[in-house]
Amino acid sequence: MKAYDEDDGNDGAGTRGADGDSGTGTGTGARIPLPRASAEDGGRTLPAAAPAPLEHQVLTSLLGAWALAACSAQEAAAVEEHLGECDACDDEAQRLREAVTLLQRPESLDLDPALRTRVLDGCLERRPPRIPVPEWATPYDAETARLDALLQDFGDAEWHAPVRLRWYEDDGAASRRTTVAGVIAHLLTVDGTVATALGLDDPLGDVEAPSGAPAARTEAYWRASHYPPTRAVRAPWREQSHSIVRTVAFTGDAGGMPVSYGDFELPLRDAMLDRAFECWVHAEDIADAVDYPYDPPSARHLNGMIDLAVRMLPGVLAARRRAGLAAPGDRPRLVAAGRPGRSLRLEIEGSGGGEWLIPLDSPGAVGSPEHEVAHVALDGVEFCRLAAGHVPPAEAAAGQVGDREAIRDVLFAAAGLSRM
Repeated sequence: MKAYDEDDGNDGAGTRGADGDSGTGTGTGARIPLPRASAEDGGRTLPAAAPAPLEHQVLTSLLGAWALAACSAQEAAAVEEHLGECDACDDEAQRLREAVTLLQRPESLDLDPALRTRVLDGCLERRPPRIPVPEWATPYDAETARLDALLQDFGDAEWHAPVRLRWYEDDGAASRRTTVAGVIAHLLTVDGTVATALGLDDPLGDVEAPSGAPAARTEAYWRASHYPPTRAVRAPWREQSHSIVRTVAFTGDAGGMPVSYGDFELPLRDAMLDRAFECWVHAEDIADAVDYPYDPPSARHLNGMIDLAVRMLPGVLAARRRAGLAAPGDRPRLVAAGRPGRSLRLEIEGSGGGEWLIPLDSPGAVGSPEHEVAHVALDGVEFCRLAAGHVPPAEAAAGQVGDREAIRDVLFAAAGLSRM
């Protein structure tokens, strides 16, 4: 059969035989037409086929990798979609995520506490200050600066977060509930004891406190406030801390000026260490309240705080004996001032560590290795928390050997250093 040709040579159309077959060539054979693009896809390539859904067993095996954020984007999306449909896998995923958090140590966004000291030391080596801050005032300067850095981004919710102040009193735990703003008000009023000794304004103003004791001053300030303290307390506290540092730098005093705490006195150099210690302790209280990590002071400053606490222990031990709080047993013999007597060796490990011999028989006695009756080992931060009343004495010692009554007396005396 003869075929007729429909190709005019211009449009490239195929030829078709009389029997309806398509042709290829010049009209002498069948021809297959070229595929045409769809009008809907505008000439674009067809989308890839969707991946097949993963089976339950596969998704379950991916939960561990998902908890560690080790899945690909497609796998993570498949797992998360599955968790919304499968309660068993959702519970397992939650358990794995919680386990992962235990493996990861929370890291503070704050700088290393020692960095500020290193930078200042480097600057002061290049250009010594005309009026330097005394070495014994630098811990207070550093700790107030660190606490202020923690406070600067607090919103209203953080300022009103509940905080429980804790201390030991009469061999028992005591506490007082307040807020973050209330803690700063407490620091403001107690730092005021140093401020008034230096001739600065008393933050209590016209408010009458029943005594000069820190707790009495704080309670008087809180009662006099018409409303609970708010973020507004930060500015006067920070201005007062700056004024105290400036003033001790200008006085040129060696730090022997007495500072009254109501029922006892400390020389100015020790009072500044005491205020640095309390600033750090309450900064940790605040950080715990807002769930934020907070590092201990630098080793040099921590060592000074520990040394102050150790030097105060003989006086506290004597006060406990007078109050009948010492452990039962033979009464210790009195030792003349400056003479060696029974001693406890306190070994502080870790940051700020060292060794101290604590005289047990009288405040004026001298610690002596020949008269050592007990040995206690503690971590530096743990000892400070004991002295702050945040650790029960019975749980504080990492290692102890020797006279059990002497060890108990010293640990409870350390906790007795704490106050509101």
